[in-house]
Amino acid sequence: MKNINLKHFIWISLSLLAIWSCAEEDGREPFSKNLTPPGQISEYSVENLPGRAKITYSLPSDKDLLYIKAQYTLGNGRKMEVKSSYFNNSLVVEGFADTLSHEIKLYSVNRSEVASEPVSVMIKPLEAPLWEVYRSLEVNTAFGGIRINALNPFREDIAILVMEKNEYGDWEIDPNSVYTSTDSIDYAIRGMDTTMHEFAFTIRDRWLNYTDTVFQDISPLFEMPLPKANYRGFPLPGDAPGHPSTSHAGMWDGNIIDWPSIYMTQAVHQGPHTITFDVGVLAKMSRIVIWDYPEYFNGRTYYYLHCLKEFEIYGTDNPNPNGSMDGWELLGRYNATKPSGLPHGQQTDEDFRVANEGFSWEFDINAPKVRYLRIRSTRNWGGSTNMAISEIQVYGDPR
Repeated sequence: MKNINLKHFIWISLSLLAIWSCAEEDGREPFSKNLTPPGQISEYSVENLPGRAKITYSLPSDKDLLYIKAQYTLGNGRKMEVKSSYFNNSLVVEGFADTLSHEIKLYSVNRSEVASEPVSVMIKPLEAPLWEVYRSLEVNTAFGGIRINALNPFREDIAILVMEKNEYGDWEIDPNSVYTSTDSIDYAIRGMDTTMHEFAFTIRDRWLNYTDTVFQDISPLFEMPLPKANYRGFPLPGDAPGHPSTSHAGMWDGNIIDWPSIYMTQAVHQGPHTITFDVGVLAKMSRIVIWDYPEYFNGRTYYYLHCLKEFEIYGTDNPNPNGSMDGWELLGRYNATKPSGLPHGQQTDEDFRVANEGFSWEFDINAPKVRYLRIRSTRNWGGSTNMAISEIQVYGDPR
């Protein structure tokens, strides 16, 4: 009986202790309240920046100061609030799309969530980054669609919204619009017919600010995917030897990610690495989509080691059997870039998504019809020249 009571006593004590601990950690209600407002910030200065401003200040001496709070309203009517810990003596207010003067109210807040009277600070932000994107925006016809180019030097999170009219004549946003933070935007929307399309484009930032709208009529160029069933390896003298576990067929087996369903050249081969293959049909080739092989590093990592970085693609309808470049037409020189700009071995979700969707490399529109393609790697992401390609898809007009 004593043992049972002792167990009950221990159980109840532990339960009460757990309840008390949870209440303490919950933090929703402090044990004591200081209803006296803290002092205000003082000696503030403003550094106006593109679309934002940094406000530096002296903190009040109150011992229970918790944070400084800024409240303001954007030009689009959106109300904003920014908090900065008492460990800092500055905060950044952002989201402005104009260069007008804006009032920022700064409050000191103590641990009882009691705020001081506000200090009013006037800022005048510099031109917002989305306007640089807007001015640099270029939209051109492309094979099977349109190509969008723009500069985003501040790497802001922006959306280039692409709109077409629906059956009721209302503008509707294309779900394949551009959402990115890369500094050099180069994006294509495909799958369109060759009829004239009426487009509208506007730039939006993450605070729902919008630029003016650009209207443009574009007729996409004809292309079709050239059937992979016709592709075959066509090794020539001088081509880099392949890794023994891989084959040319791994580049058109439909598997874009798994080893050994790829083609990799041997790293021991010196100089630029070249591979040659037959597309199986003579065509005015428009582009090639290449899926690089993601290495098993931090999960799966693109822009790494053997992935193509700087390379060239050539085409011909009559390859010289001695492997020379005589008669080969240069279709394009390419330099792969990582959207985030992060160092080698690091990638963001956007980096992974872009590479996993395949890189689309366009060919010279003035090039003649060809049947055979040759990829020449001059530098990979690891600094050498061998290449690892998971999959390819060639597009063009075989008519």
